[in-house]
Amino acid sequence: MRHKLTLLALSLGTALSAQIDLKSVRYGLTAGYNYSRVRNAHNPSGARNTFQGGALALIQVGRDDQFYVQPEVVYYGGGETSGNQITPKAVYANSYISVPIYFKAYLSEAPSEFFAMVGPRFNFLINQKTTNVPKERPYYGTEDLPQFPGVNGKANPFSMMLGGGFGYSYNRNIELSVRADVGLSNIYKNLMNEPGSDPAIKKNKRENVISVNLAYIFDR
Repeated sequence: MRHKLTLLALSLGTALSAQIDLKSVRYGLTAGYNYSRVRNAHNPSGARNTFQGGALALIQVGRDDQFYVQPEVVYYGGGETSGNQITPKAVYANSYISVPIYFKAYLSEAPSEFFAMVGPRFNFLINQKTTNVPKERPYYGTEDLPQFPGVNGKANPFSMMLGGGFGYSYNRNIELSVRADVGLSNIYKNLMNEPGSDPAIKKNKRENVISVNLAYIFDR
């Protein structure tokens, strides 16, 4: 799936390159709130509230002021939490440099208009921190333990997601959007060797994020 998505992104980029006018590129800043979870990983699983922020480029495709490619480079917080009212809350914090590449379409050429966006996201892990790892599951940490060979919570250094969302643009300068990024990669492969009979143990651990983003795009 990841290879197919990469090939699709490259093919789309090649097809669009002939219609892109680099002189019309606009740049901007973006920041937002992330609601992150990981499927089938730390039990009991909970959400982590974090953030993202960085820069974007808005590249017009064709002559209509309606279709764009929007690549971004952002700090991107992910991971999750676990625990309950009895045990201390564990935090599994993943920090990425993330590069999403969205195909973006406004509903019309009007200055203020709704838009939709979809595209792949490439995440490069820059930091991982675990806090309050449960004593009964010490292998949820990032270190190898002699008593649990081959079992740990070390996150993969690279992962892919597929994202999409919608939003509203005010005068093509200030834009508010809601996005969902669905993980395509198994980010905690070594947790598939976790001892126990829970069927979720053998399933892929996929990171999913819902975000609310605010962007400011500078004039040319």
